[in-house]
Amino acid sequence: MARVSETELYAPVKAWLEDRGFEVKAEVGAADVVARRGEDDPVIVELKTGFSLTLLQQAVARQRVSDWVYVAVPRWAGKTGWRTFKGNVGLCKRLGIGVLSVRLEDGHVQAHCDPVEYRPRKSKPRRGALLKEFDRRRGDPNQGGTRGAVTTAYKQEMMRCARFLAEHGASKGAAVASGAEVVAATRMMREDHFGWFEKVAVGVYDLSDAGRAMLEAES
Repeated sequence: MARVSETELYAPVKAWLEDRGFEVKAEVGAADVVARRGEDDPVIVELKTGFSLTLLQQAVARQRVSDWVYVAVPRWAGKTGWRTFKGNVGLCKRLGIGVLSVRLEDGHVQAHCDPVEYRPRKSKPRRGALLKEFDRRRGDPNQGGTRGAVTTAYKQEMMRCARFLAEHGASKGAAVASGAEVVAATRMMREDHFGWFEKVAVGVYDLSDAGRAMLEAES
């Protein structure tokens, strides 16, 4: 695939702005593109062949001149490209920066968001889930920034159930719930997502071979 240059983006972006009644000029001061329409604030567009921190820094710097700042990049290719592009659009919304994509084969320009103030809507269920996990977790078992296995509150509770059974042998779910301080012990051992438990009688559970191996590895 031929390498794209920023200059290839200019003509389509200029035509898109002119269709909306703007007079457009390139390389005015530090800006790649400046557009004027009457006494309105100028529209500034920064051109780049792809999203980067430099592009966002340039766009934020242009906000000192105008509230109407866009970035323009080539249109994405494929599902992976779209996911990445969509994530970058979300970031630009939070920065109050507009986003244009340019389809180079025919010069089509699409506006994905305009440079308006971003006011995020907070999700009460997500906030509740975050705080519930925080409150359930004992201590701080993980290292921030890790990309490895994360010890969740659920896993901690499963491990407490396993340790209780290792000490007391096969037990009723209610006894494990009380002794291990895990309210949902019976359900968790029944569902057994980690394969650590086995049912030996109605409501009675014991460690599986996998559960014993896990505890040995942890010791």
